[in-house]
Amino acid sequence: MTQSTALQLPQMLTGFGQIAENYDAVICDIWGVLHNGRAPFAGVDDALKNFRDGGGKVLLLSNAPRPGQTALNRLDEIGNARSSYDDILTSGDATRTRLSELGAQGKKCHHIGPAKDADLVAGLAIDVVEIEDADVVLFSGMYHDAHETPDDYADFLADILARKLPLICPNPDRQVQMGDKIIFCAGAVAEVYEAMGGEVIWMGKPYPTVYTRAKTMLSEMTGLKAPRLLAIGDGPKTDIPGAQEADVDALFISGGLAGASGAKVDTPEDVAHLLRDENTQARYAMRHLIW
Repeated sequence: MTQSTALQLPQMLTGFGQIAENYDAVICDIWGVLHNGRAPFAGVDDALKNFRDGGGKVLLLSNAPRPGQTALNRLDEIGNARSSYDDILTSGDATRTRLSELGAQGKKCHHIGPAKDADLVAGLAIDVVEIEDADVVLFSGMYHDAHETPDDYADFLADILARKLPLICPNPDRQVQMGDKIIFCAGAVAEVYEAMGGEVIWMGKPYPTVYTRAKTMLSEMTGLKAPRLLAIGDGPKTDIPGAQEADVDALFISGGLAGASGAKVDTPEDVAHLLRDENTQARYAMRHLIW
């Protein structure tokens, strides 16, 4: 994508209801839009339910490195209402498909990630082995993301680079909000590995494969060949550029990751500058998703 010198100012919304009738379906991020990792954002469930009550469809699109059903169970635990969405698509689902393909080719996988990501490989026809026997590395997240950083994996990355092992990243997010803190995700480590010259197989947003699948799902859900789509997300590196590349209007939620990190996002100019730094832009912006 070529960076534009013109500053594209988003329309600042006070409520989703201002534009809802312009769209048939929504592609909605989860973490940073629906919740902060611990509790739902006030008003978000009502906003999406109102959209659905008006005939709209809501597909949750998440970079969660786990199957969609596991992500839904986590939403239930956090307290987001199932009445606010129709279906879910995760990068974990896409990753499981890729791992099955590699297993069929006789490849073996070494998995690094916290215990909560164990079902990412559960039941797959691929051998999960120690690193010395691996053909590919699956890096779903840090073992202790509350205090670890990419620097803690520098030696490991140097070792697998020397062996020229591909690294599968099922969560391209670099950081997310956890309550009032910012924690690193798998994407931050994968970004370092790629900068070192390593091969990274990126799954999820902002990469086009997941948007193609999302569009197909929403076409089937709406019964429309080309439904009018709106992507809602808080990720300047993932949600917004992914939507732009997929030719989908974007609503940037500034109170998610950007707000938690202390970025200045009070005016259209603030948001436009923040997004231009990531070589992207959004048609709309608001602090949190409310009706």
